[in-house]
Amino acid sequence: MSKEVAISGAKVPDSKPPHAASRDDEPRGNTTATVVDIEHAPVQDDPRHWSRFRKNFSLFLISAASMIAGLAGNIQNPAVEEMEEDLPATSAQFSLSLSLFILVQGVVPLLWCAISEVKGRKLVYLVSLAFFTIASIIVALSKNIGLVIAFRAIQAAGSSAVIAIGAATLADIFEPAERGTKMGIYYIAPLLGPAIGPIIGGGLTAGLGWRSIFWFLCIVSGASWLSFLLFFRDTFRKERSLTYQNVLKQRLRGKKGTGDDIISPSTTAPASTTDLHHDLEKANENAKCDAPAAVIPQLEVELSLKDVNPFKPIGTVLRRINNLAILFASGLMFALSFMISYTCARTLSRFYNYDALMIGVITITYGLGCVAGSLLGGRWSDYKLAQLKEANGGKSYPEMRLKSTTLGIWMLPPCIIGFGWVCDRRVHIAALCVFLFVAGFFTIWTYASALAYIVDANNGRSATAVATNSAFRGVSAFVATEIAVPLQDSIGDGWLYTIWGVMMMVSGALILLVAWKGEEWRARAEEREAQEATSSEQK
Repeated sequence: MSKEVAISGAKVPDSKPPHAASRDDEPRGNTTATVVDIEHAPVQDDPRHWSRFRKNFSLFLISAASMIAGLAGNIQNPAVEEMEEDLPATSAQFSLSLSLFILVQGVVPLLWCAISEVKGRKLVYLVSLAFFTIASIIVALSKNIGLVIAFRAIQAAGSSAVIAIGAATLADIFEPAERGTKMGIYYIAPLLGPAIGPIIGGGLTAGLGWRSIFWFLCIVSGASWLSFLLFFRDTFRKERSLTYQNVLKQRLRGKKGTGDDIISPSTTAPASTTDLHHDLEKANENAKCDAPAAVIPQLEVELSLKDVNPFKPIGTVLRRINNLAILFASGLMFALSFMISYTCARTLSRFYNYDALMIGVITITYGLGCVAGSLLGGRWSDYKLAQLKEANGGKSYPEMRLKSTTLGIWMLPPCIIGFGWVCDRRVHIAALCVFLFVAGFFTIWTYASALAYIVDANNGRSATAVATNSAFRGVSAFVATEIAVPLQDSIGDGWLYTIWGVMMMVSGALILLVAWKGEEWRARAEEREAQEATSSEQK
């Protein structure tokens, strides 16, 4: 689908690869600039050109840090009774600490995202992991529940950075055609973390006491921090960021503007025109998918934290109907994942009479289902994308990826409802484990493609889009956790999960709707944004 993108007051059709123009072709009074696919804008030390080993090692570092974020959420659950006696504290206070952790972990990524668009990914990883490590030490030394609640919230803030920019970092490194598989691998970690958290927490509590849980988190996060410091190479390239492109256009106009993020940039020496044009033509020849256009400048712009407004780009993401639909669907699926492990643990304790360690062993079947669904679902997503791209004459668009979710969308609701009634009727534990596994499998089969779509459909804003997704997930999981226990006690597991089965039908319907209408909605949004940019430049 042809669309127009406004650059420096002019509309340039992007249905064909644009080529660089010479200075003689520029209208008098304009600063030299050209248009290029922002996904493939020429950059120094392009992460897409790194060796396979470096790319995959970066994926490993990010995934390991994500697992820590997943572990931290519920690793303390097996130690609740011991902590209540030692601190002392009430069940309501511990419920608050869990819900607040989820909420903070979901909302704070919006801030980390904005910082990463200015200071790069590596600094954000280092600062956030340092916060998490220090907070873990303080919780381990705490003598009252108030201190635990406060620094658990700081733990959540620290662990949230990798959730915020992990997917965006992978978008920096990998081409769209392979992101489904890599996203699937990446998302194993934060999902496996909550599954194995109760096992680790239960074992540590039984052997060394509840404080050992937080010393353990301190050690693993400290090791992760050191790994990022020594081995991680920053992947952020400002030329592929719409934050940078917007301030650049303002600077080219020679006045302060009202762009998405920036107010007061400074400049450095211009680049070589000949080399720039050569790079642009090469980038356009190698471009593999349609994407928003980027301004490639004759000057450099330095950004600072005071220039960042984290809220306006979020508003741009939320104004797109396709984004809103996927964000709601994603939030519901994440809320289900967090709630199912929490309520399942209560059922296993109250009606099956299992101890904390055995509960962790059983609930890991959900995590194993997530691992299998993430690996197979990601590969299936990439396969379907390649198949549909070939059928479409070699051209792809982000909504193609969502068409791989059909199997998961149809299978997930009956699996969730079946799990609820197996719990409600106290069926043999083997049946419960089977339903836990398939529920995890089809949840992540669908979720991995939804997450990849959020990245692919927001070129230049992938970090902001993923952070917004994290906020939706956090708020959804917070609400789900707060109402889960009252609903479970009043209507039982059967009807509780029947309700969730219906909600998964709604989630699936939203995804299918975006697969059908999303390209049209996205094109309209891009056209509207281009017109607004043109109007702003003409003022």
